[in-house]
Amino acid sequence: MIKTGINKEVLVLINKLKIKIFADTADLNSILKLCTNPLIKGFTTNPTLMRKAGILDYEDFSRKLISLVPNHPLSLEVFADDLLTMEAQAKIIASWGKNVNVKIPVTTTKGEFIGPIIERLSATGVMVNITAVFTLDQINAITRSLRDDMPVIISIFAGRIADTGIDPVPLMTEAVKILKDKPKVELIWASPRELLNIFQANDIGCHIITVTLDILNKLSIVNKNLEQYSLETIQTFYKDANIANYVIK
Repeated sequence: MIKTGINKEVLVLINKLKIKIFADTADLNSILKLCTNPLIKGFTTNPTLMRKAGILDYEDFSRKLISLVPNHPLSLEVFADDLLTMEAQAKIIASWGKNVNVKIPVTTTKGEFIGPIIERLSATGVMVNITAVFTLDQINAITRSLRDDMPVIISIFAGRIADTGIDPVPLMTEAVKILKDKPKVELIWASPRELLNIFQANDIGCHIITVTLDILNKLSIVNKNLEQYSLETIQTFYKDANIANYVIK
């Protein structure tokens, strides 16, 4: 759950953001609390998060999640590794709830592009969230597979790009430009690594950012006075050194 203590000034600032914040988690208790928070506009999860949360039954968890959060968009992921089975799984998952967006990785594990099934799924009413996108070549390939009137979500893993030492902002900015002629497409800044990414994603025109609970909890210190933050940091170091009974002889 997002920590309390966000002052009114900060709430005004956050509410002025155009970007939608989606919580990225597989913890049902946190999701149940977050769905009452007006700052949270949707939820995403994936098999890795679910496995870490100890979830054993994929469908049972997903149906519980949909029943708990019927009024927010929810992204649930296929886990097949061939196009036909991906397509079949996507249709089944989409049938579980009207608010379900189906995450499909941009390629199979062998690198086969999923373009051929995007249009077919969209034609049947499935909202596809194309995930694990890392390059502009992938963005361009996806764009060529989309009609102008086709609603699709594209998740670029900006945080993982940053992990490689590459600044994701230029890539994300270019992605926004590439997709400007696709008015039905929403771009996600996925896997952010710090709270600053929310403001960066908003400034370049991303539609959505997926945010983990640890980053959401930092919203309470947006615009915090840096002199005060410095003092509090020094006090923490001093306190911890004393609790540990450290001495220098």
